[in-house]
Amino acid sequence: MAVFGIFGTETANVASSVYYGLYALQHRGQASSGIVVNDDGVFHVYKDSGLVNEVFTPNVLNALGLGQIAVGNVRYGTADTKDRINAEPIVVNHSKGKMAISLDGKLVNGAELKREMELQGSIFHTGNDAEIISAVIIKERISSASIEEAVCKAVDKLKGAYSLLVMSPQKLIAVRDLRGMHPLCYGQRADGEYVVASESCALNSVGATLVRDIRPGEIMVFSKEGIRSIDEHCGKGEEHLCVFEYLYTARPDSIIADCSVHLARKRAGAVLAAAHPVEADVVIGAPDSGIDAAIGYAEASGIPYGLGLIKNKYIGRTFIDPGQNVREDKVRIKLNPVRETIKDKRVILVDDSIVRGTTCIRVVKLLRDAGAKEIHIRSSAPEFLNPCYYGTDIGSKAELIACKYTAQEMAKLFGADSVGFLPLKDVCKLAESGTCKGYCTACFSGDYPTEIPQNTGVNKYDCKISENKN
Repeated sequence: MAVFGIFGTETANVASSVYYGLYALQHRGQASSGIVVNDDGVFHVYKDSGLVNEVFTPNVLNALGLGQIAVGNVRYGTADTKDRINAEPIVVNHSKGKMAISLDGKLVNGAELKREMELQGSIFHTGNDAEIISAVIIKERISSASIEEAVCKAVDKLKGAYSLLVMSPQKLIAVRDLRGMHPLCYGQRADGEYVVASESCALNSVGATLVRDIRPGEIMVFSKEGIRSIDEHCGKGEEHLCVFEYLYTARPDSIIADCSVHLARKRAGAVLAAAHPVEADVVIGAPDSGIDAAIGYAEASGIPYGLGLIKNKYIGRTFIDPGQNVREDKVRIKLNPVRETIKDKRVILVDDSIVRGTTCIRVVKLLRDAGAKEIHIRSSAPEFLNPCYYGTDIGSKAELIACKYTAQEMAKLFGADSVGFLPLKDVCKLAESGTCKGYCTACFSGDYPTEIPQNTGVNKYDCKISENKN
């Protein structure tokens, strides 16, 4: 999921800016897209299932009209929230006006908050947490002097990982959870407009210059009076930025916590080369997020890097597609081997991660059919051993291949000669050149920075791990 917002004081084609921002963030979600334009307090909204360029045709963008403020969202479809009704941003009317909300993240106490408000008469139409957050803010807004005061009170009740944009008729408010688990930054364009986005690459797409990351717990208010930072929640929680942002989620040209995602992935490749060396003829990367780590592996090992797999650019990320059958169908047409690079070679294939193992079986077969003599798979992430409660669609341990097989067993299952993972002890070192003070590694280590939700509606049961697991 990803958020994007723009604030200006003059009427402009803000819908187009949000369109380009969301297009740059498409890698974070491909199930639905939405934009809300604020023209002097009148909200124009359009959202639907599909990619950004599919949902927002020229006619749709023209119909959204001009405005001064706008927010947008892309999200991936989880098994229980993939319908069109769950598309964001959420727009709500209340006794003191109206509000639009765009969310990247997941509450761990969402079920409890929803049940509490339903008992008080609230009615919910979607399955996403943005609507729950909107209800909490509205409840506080009734007794608050301003929308930002209501947001401040709401933050005290929200537990989990979230980057949030709230748009009122006059203001754009950006909020980051107390632990800063999901990235959020802001920048400014030459015309004076402020832009807020999940990643800095989206700022670049609209000609904005990165100013800084929004701090964990910080609430930033953009209004005609200027920018105001509300920091009363800063420091209330230990920083736990999701380390998977550096390994997979973020685009390599983004900067998160003053650290280049590209360089972090190259470091992962170098660590892999030291931890799991093997004699080989060529190093190749699994497009797209495995390429940077493959380059790092090649540089550190001295083994040449080669272009071994071509990705169909019109196929999205199979990891975030809802449903195993959908993922398997897309893998079949997603990748194609470059035979000249692979034939009669001992190949090291570097991938960003191995989650369900869907892709690995298919890719190994592709490489074998292309003439590879040996295939050694290297993952630039540690083994996934635990479900994520913070926005990544990993519903249970039953879906995680590392919960069922050792690395040696996986190699046999995939048809590879060996499989190696990034050591868990090294994962937080990848971005040590940045300013982040701590990372969430729960999906690898099981060390959750928050309480674990008890009533998620999803069966996250344990699977027995092979006793001979290393």
